[in-house]
Amino acid sequence: MSDAKPVPIQAAGCVLWRRAPEPDGHPLTVCLVHRPKYGDWSHPKGKLEPGEDPLTAAVREVREETGQDCLPGAPLSTLHYEAGGRPKVVRYWAAEATGGTFTPNHEIAEVRWVPPEEALLLLTQPRDRDLVAELLRLLGPPDPAGPLT
Repeated sequence: MSDAKPVPIQAAGCVLWRRAPEPDGHPLTVCLVHRPKYGDWSHPKGKLEPGEDPLTAAVREVREETGQDCLPGAPLSTLHYEAGGRPKVVRYWAAEATGGTFTPNHEIAEVRWVPPEEALLLLTQPRDRDLVAELLRLLGPPDPAGPLT
């Protein structure tokens, strides 16, 4: 019997945000994805391809899952948890959406752009809620007259 620990699954994703279209609410919205396979709401993320660096994977996963191009910013927390009996490490970045169109696919049935307060209610995992709070701390208090970055 081997005492070797399983190699962690390496993944990456983004807390994808954009400026809100209506001026009467929060100045930004966060993109959440619905994965029917797991029946959950989460941030866009996925496994690294062989030889792929985490930031490249994060941007690729955003594009594949949401149809959005993005401008990655500051790194956010790296999450460590177990998935399917194996350890999983997911690196995250804050990323501003720069445009694109969502098309439902085999992994993602729906995307929603929601204010941060609604994201906190929709997200299935507490660890994903913590990332929204981290994004808001990173971007600082809203200034309607100025940029968010």
